[in-house]
Amino acid sequence: MSSIRRLRPAGLVSSPAFSHVAVVPPGATTIYVGGQNAVDADGTLVGAGDVATQATRALANAVTALGAVGATTDDVIQWTVLFVDGVDLGVAYGAIAGSLASAEPALVTSARVSGLGVAGALIEIGAVAAITGDVPD
Repeated sequence: MSSIRRLRPAGLVSSPAFSHVAVVPPGATTIYVGGQNAVDADGTLVGAGDVATQATRALANAVTALGAVGATTDDVIQWTVLFVDGVDLGVAYGAIAGSLASAEPALVTSARVSGLGVAGALIEIGAVAAITGDVPD
């Protein structure tokens, strides 16, 4: 949705990886994607011990969830990324950075946690997005 305004105000660090503020236009539908782990359709963990593989799969699952309501990564306002303590953030972000790159990147909140709900999961990715128009049932 091109009418979302993402800002990187002067006085705050400027990064190509994230924006600081997003403004959603009136009338948009807000979409919340719960935390996605690197599991397949049967719930089996993909990429045990490999944060790059898990990051790629977790993002793919988030993209699938967005697609179910007609949204894409371009419609994401904010990503939430949880990492298990000790994972290499450079490897994890490196695996998905190309998919998230944008002239106006989404906001990003990330945190290190001691564990996630799926045994062996190293990363979890959630999103908030907004679209205009009809949302498929």
